[in-house]
Amino acid sequence: MLSSAPVSAESTSYVGRAQEGAAIRRLLGQARLVTLAGPGGVGKTRLAARVMRDSVRAFEHGAVFVELAPVRDGALVANLVADRLGLQDRSDASATRIVIEHLRHQTRLLVLDNCEHVIDACAGFVAEILAECPRVVVLATSRQSLAVAGERLVPVQPLPTADAVRLFLDRAAAIWPDAVDGEAARQELTELCRRLDGLPLAIELAAARIRSLSPAQILDRLSGRLTLLTTGPRLAPPRQQTLRATIDWSYELCTPSERTVWKRASVFAGSFDLDAAVQVCGGGDIAPGKVLDLIDGLLDKSVLIRHDEQGTARYRLLEVLREYGHEHLTSDGEQDEIARLHRDWYGRLVTLADEEWLSRHLYWIERLTREHANLRAALDWSLARRQEAGVALAMASRPFEYWLLRGLSSEERRWLDRALAAAAPDHPARPFALCVAALHALWQGDHENLGRLLDEVEQLAAAGTDEELTARILHIRAFAAMMAGGPESVDLAAEACAIFRAHGLVRAELHPLFIHGVSIAYRDRDLATARRLLSRMNAVATEHGATFYQAMSLFGLAVVEVEFGETDAAAEAAAEALRLDVLAGDLHGRAYRIDTLAWIATRRGEHSRAATLFGIAATVWDRIGTSPDFAVAIPHRRHLKRTRQELGDARFDEAFTAGRLLPDEDGLRYALDERAPEPEPAHGEPANPLSPRETEIAELVAEGLTNRDISTKLVISPRTAETHVQHIMTKLGFHSRAQIAVWSVSRHTELI
Repeated sequence: MLSSAPVSAESTSYVGRAQEGAAIRRLLGQARLVTLAGPGGVGKTRLAARVMRDSVRAFEHGAVFVELAPVRDGALVANLVADRLGLQDRSDASATRIVIEHLRHQTRLLVLDNCEHVIDACAGFVAEILAECPRVVVLATSRQSLAVAGERLVPVQPLPTADAVRLFLDRAAAIWPDAVDGEAARQELTELCRRLDGLPLAIELAAARIRSLSPAQILDRLSGRLTLLTTGPRLAPPRQQTLRATIDWSYELCTPSERTVWKRASVFAGSFDLDAAVQVCGGGDIAPGKVLDLIDGLLDKSVLIRHDEQGTARYRLLEVLREYGHEHLTSDGEQDEIARLHRDWYGRLVTLADEEWLSRHLYWIERLTREHANLRAALDWSLARRQEAGVALAMASRPFEYWLLRGLSSEERRWLDRALAAAAPDHPARPFALCVAALHALWQGDHENLGRLLDEVEQLAAAGTDEELTARILHIRAFAAMMAGGPESVDLAAEACAIFRAHGLVRAELHPLFIHGVSIAYRDRDLATARRLLSRMNAVATEHGATFYQAMSLFGLAVVEVEFGETDAAAEAAAEALRLDVLAGDLHGRAYRIDTLAWIATRRGEHSRAATLFGIAATVWDRIGTSPDFAVAIPHRRHLKRTRQELGDARFDEAFTAGRLLPDEDGLRYALDERAPEPEPAHGEPANPLSPRETEIAELVAEGLTNRDISTKLVISPRTAETHVQHIMTKLGFHSRAQIAVWSVSRHTELI
């Protein structure tokens, strides 16, 4: 169940909004789209996060919070949602279509935060979700409505004075516990909050000054400015003028160096770490060694927000403060200079990731995932300037495995297509970029564009004597032939391997080794050579700590063993490959390995287990937007057909559905033949692997109730009741309702 809220929304205590929250929760039960609308700084994000937290139990499949502020391009809205849902894109379907197919039968709350800067894209995306996913409810925050049919607009008002005072006191107490002492100070604080119009962001910025100023001093310094800026003809509403005035005041209270770091930090999309801040925000009169002190000052003034990820401190500006800083950056004429520093830093980062990929790819997957919003911003800036397109071409190409493992093939292809169109035809990064784009086209089954890309890269190869490029073309041709079952894949892969090996290109040789080993087993039934090639691939990958390629080699061994060799060896290799896939977060690999474990179960005559595994794999195939028919159609269909024949349609469908409905962690444990950890029994009570709800349903089954009877008694749908019963049977290893009844009765006997 996904229900995470943004750190910035939940890292401090929640004050006020109880009535608004309750009203919004009621609306979520009546409308499919609820939009919280209001000016920046009024607290929309925090309110949405709180509502989600308090509503998540009402949605069977949970809730997901998607922050849209880091996205500059509306075309990436659906990609960001897919990523937050844990979906991976391995097909040529649009990200919107992948999300829709995933959510079509789910009861889920989807929260879209900060829609205003990509409002048209959000509106179109939400309209499609509402039309095709009948049990999905959308909660949006925006400075304007989405204007989608059925939308219920909730204006988010500033806090009442009493709540505003509570908020100030809460934030001030964390800085200076005795800052507001005495009736006079409280009266001044009440007047201050009234002058700030109850805007939460303005109050938090003012409270950040409590270490050095009393409430009376803060009020004195704000009063003149607020009066000045909220009188006379103004285009902005008074509350927005008030917020602007508060931010102006906070900006002027910063030291000149702090202001410089604030405006330079506005080029970051999402969060950033200290190393990035030093490179991008330092320079000129800001010595690199002083950046940390300046960040500390901005944290102290509540301009920056800090959170930790994987043991590393990261910082971010609230969107309204980022916009403010960016205005100053632009007006001061520094926008392009700082954006170039930002791009150069992330360009160096991906270059280093590519150089270290073979031995440190697990580290780089995590690191680049944290920086993905900044990578997008750097690519977007480069592609907006034709003379920088070549840099974008190189950045978008490496490390290509990162995009593959993250399930972002379509996104990388989009960046590459734009860069290839904009960069000079003779740019040195072009041949490799074309090869990467061709590989992604292959992974997505886009044979039309594959041909076009290969034609261009072969023309470039023909004009020179680059053996490495020749080997890369042979690799792509071999991969395409293997996918199509063509016998030429063996010789093409062997030739590519020989060239890569001669040039010492270890990483480049690994995938062709896989193709060579698997293809020769199928074409020539040469199991000994296949084992030798795949074992060599495994040894090289293991030596370099290349988990991704280790898993691939073990998968190759499992495939050739289950088809032509020893079933036990196949099972051992497939299970180990699956464990490595989990470590690397490779959903694509996970789908293949679980499907292969189903083949192995069929070979062993464990047909019920095989059907369940096929069901578990089917769920993962759906999450990556493809199917086993894409690459392993022949063995998949053969083993699936045999399993269905052995079990019969009814028993097969029952086991398959049980696997399909298993939560991810349970499915993995089942595939690896591992039992879920059981809680320690309390007071002699026998251990129970079922959840409280499942235990309740098991007791109703023992009473003889049907699924429809259970749904009526518990006020749930018959489908939900059926799902629970299937989960119970899978967890307990049972095949009938009678077994559930016996288990439930015996458990009660033991308790007595």
